[in-house]
Amino acid sequence: MRAFMDKDFLLDTGTARELFHGSAEGLPLIDYHCHISPREIYEDRRFEDLTQVWLGGRNPDGSYFGDHYKWRLMRAAGIGEDYVTGDRPPYERFLKFTEALQKAPGNPMLHWCNLELRQFFGFDKPLTPATAEEAWRVCCEKLRNDPGLSVRGIIKKAKVAMIGTTDDPADSLEWHDRLAADPGFKTKVYPSFRPDKAINIQKEGFSEYMAKLAESAQTARLESLDDVKDALRARLDFFASRGCRASDHALEYVPFRPAADSEVDAIFRRAMKGEKISAEEAEKYQTALLLFLGREYSRLRIVMQLHYSCYRNANARMFRLLGPDTGYDMIAQTSCGARIACLLSALDESGECPKTILYSLNGVDNAMLVSLAGCFQDGLIPGKIQLGSAWWFMDTKRGMEDQLMCLAEGGLLGNFVGMLTDSRSFLSYARHDYFRRILCGLIGRWVENGELPCDTAALDSLVRDICYYNAVDYFDLEA
Repeated sequence: MRAFMDKDFLLDTGTARELFHGSAEGLPLIDYHCHISPREIYEDRRFEDLTQVWLGGRNPDGSYFGDHYKWRLMRAAGIGEDYVTGDRPPYERFLKFTEALQKAPGNPMLHWCNLELRQFFGFDKPLTPATAEEAWRVCCEKLRNDPGLSVRGIIKKAKVAMIGTTDDPADSLEWHDRLAADPGFKTKVYPSFRPDKAINIQKEGFSEYMAKLAESAQTARLESLDDVKDALRARLDFFASRGCRASDHALEYVPFRPAADSEVDAIFRRAMKGEKISAEEAEKYQTALLLFLGREYSRLRIVMQLHYSCYRNANARMFRLLGPDTGYDMIAQTSCGARIACLLSALDESGECPKTILYSLNGVDNAMLVSLAGCFQDGLIPGKIQLGSAWWFMDTKRGMEDQLMCLAEGGLLGNFVGMLTDSRSFLSYARHDYFRRILCGLIGRWVENGELPCDTAALDSLVRDICYYNAVDYFDLEA
């Protein structure tokens, strides 16, 4: 029997162990999509205890911060909300989470938490109710006093070369500017353009947001579709001047309902007056903006990321109580592959299809997206259209293996740009380690089963590219 999560965790063949320890383990990280705060990086925040860094709590504005993966686990264990997002003493909340984790075999949270404790705190005992007190004492002391466990220390310890945050077009990017001007911090922190609020014409608060966008673009107000495009173009140019490498769109589904600009303009003007917009009208407006932005991304060499198939805020009562991003979202079933293809095809017609990464929260879409990507590879940019890494509910061991297998079977695994955290937690860089182990395990099994040549140099290059160098090239970074 092997020890729990030893140094060869998930590396079940000699080839896998050689590839991980010899090729993957020491490489820097490119975390090209996440939700961490650039302000907290600049201010080099220190966390008081494990509860604060893992479970979070309430922000001054009443919203919540923390890891909703962990919150869902605790609720499923029958733990009351006062321990999950509430104001119970930190150690009591931590103990309750540890109790829930004890019931979670097969859940990646069990592995992630133990990887984080080992990688950042040197605590190599399994986290259980029996070891919880010791883990709390050791980790909290280091969080408060170890210079290597401030936010910047964590990033350095994880060897993070580049971070892509997620930022609203109206953001001033003040903290990105401050980080860029700090010669003592070597990690590149770039903004990513997230224009969801400008696209979601059907949602409450749209007209108020457009006033905010107008102010950021230094224009009086947005009165027409052309005004919206001008404002978004100005903000996108501003983001590009700050190093923006990617955009991000979070969509329930990807629409494609083209319409004349005059019709879309009329829809926009009605929405700004507070009139109700039908679903079909919203799709016409959204399609117009996605096409416009896709062409702008192509012009600026910015990667377009499309995340879809998430049904958000499924529990209306808890949404009213806690707000968004608190653990009440779910996998959706959508059928928008043809519409994604139509969107990319329309951009391709004029030679303005940008580099694109496609993520579905529903794993059944993987094979479809691989086949879709193959229709728009241009023979110029390796892996121009990418199947995104296993995302959110799919970034489990099986979810990652399925994503890698679908890409390998239907596309080119060797061009994959690799893992990201998509996280709000600074400790979640351990997920890159998890991914690298799974990748090396898969390749190692192919080699030892005779399905892949045992060519040491070729295998080393393959693993290094997927874990690091492909992302460097794809996002126009410096290795």
